[in-house]
Amino acid sequence: LIVYPAINVFSEFLEDLPDTDEPVWVLGECYNAKTGKTELLSDVHSRLWFTYRKKFSPIGGTGPSSDAGWGCMLRCGQMILAQALVCSQLGRAWRWRAEGGQPEKYHRILHCFLDRKDSCYSIHQMAQMGVGEGKSVGEWYGPNTVAQVLKKLALFDDWNSLAVYVSMDNTVVIEDISTPCGWQEPFTSRETPEQACSHTDGHRATTCPHSQSHSDWRPLLLVIPLRMGINHINPVYIQALKECFKMPQSCGVLGGKPNLAYYFIGFVGEELIYLDPHTTQSAVEAEAGSGVDDQSYHCLRSPRRMKITNLDPSVALGFFCKSEDDFDSWCNLVQQVRVIHSSHNCM
Repeated sequence: LIVYPAINVFSEFLEDLPDTDEPVWVLGECYNAKTGKTELLSDVHSRLWFTYRKKFSPIGGTGPSSDAGWGCMLRCGQMILAQALVCSQLGRAWRWRAEGGQPEKYHRILHCFLDRKDSCYSIHQMAQMGVGEGKSVGEWYGPNTVAQVLKKLALFDDWNSLAVYVSMDNTVVIEDISTPCGWQEPFTSRETPEQACSHTDGHRATTCPHSQSHSDWRPLLLVIPLRMGINHINPVYIQALKECFKMPQSCGVLGGKPNLAYYFIGFVGEELIYLDPHTTQSAVEAEAGSGVDDQSYHCLRSPRRMKITNLDPSVALGFFCKSEDDFDSWCNLVQQVRVIHSSHNCM
């Protein structure tokens, strides 16, 4: 068992942070890099970190036993889904402790992602489900494809009862969300364009009718694939992207550079903060119902940063809404982002 000295981990992280008075945003939480470094670190390394693994059972029985070189977007998909499950089962304020003593629900979540064929969100399940999306096992995925895979796999997860909604054509439609979230009846009409709230790229998302009363809401992971430019991110979208990380419902962003996928969790200034799956570790063995040696599932080194302008324009935004009120609030926040986005474009 390798013991990671906490004091060294803290020092390495803090030295890598910019010495700035600008706020640091991580999945809807705001930190001061100078006075809140300990809390910031605790938040970052509490996120479940999934990387390349090797020496797991061959996918499909005869396929690859490692995802090194091709599975980075799948691992990022696991991270955004794991964040939604942690928020659903443990709450956004939950923090991981290196000394152990994690709640049972935490270990149950982690078991969902172990590298074995019977774990519901394993690399095995994702790679084989991707075949139905036109991807061969071992082929690289884009943000939209991995979002579709997560949506399909969530249907088989009875414990979490998570609804995954993937928007089409940059549009979020209430009627489409009502059924997977377990509402008892769909809404009967769409909002007009004037009533609709707009998403971060200017496309609409219908607003939430507050007159409806529904008691059977299922926790929702909302994934919105977008293309924010042609070959490079269009600067006009940068402020709106930042605003998404400020939302309490923020579940991160799938994206990166061509053929290099990252899980973005926040920003500071003009830099994005991300977890990098491009580290190859040995698969972890664990029996059903037992605890997992989880040290390798938390990134204890400095979080990576990159300039927002280097981001590939193809991304997928993630938001988690545990309740209908959360979703109503998200709709209102999106409307505010639309106003900010429009005003900046007119200047």
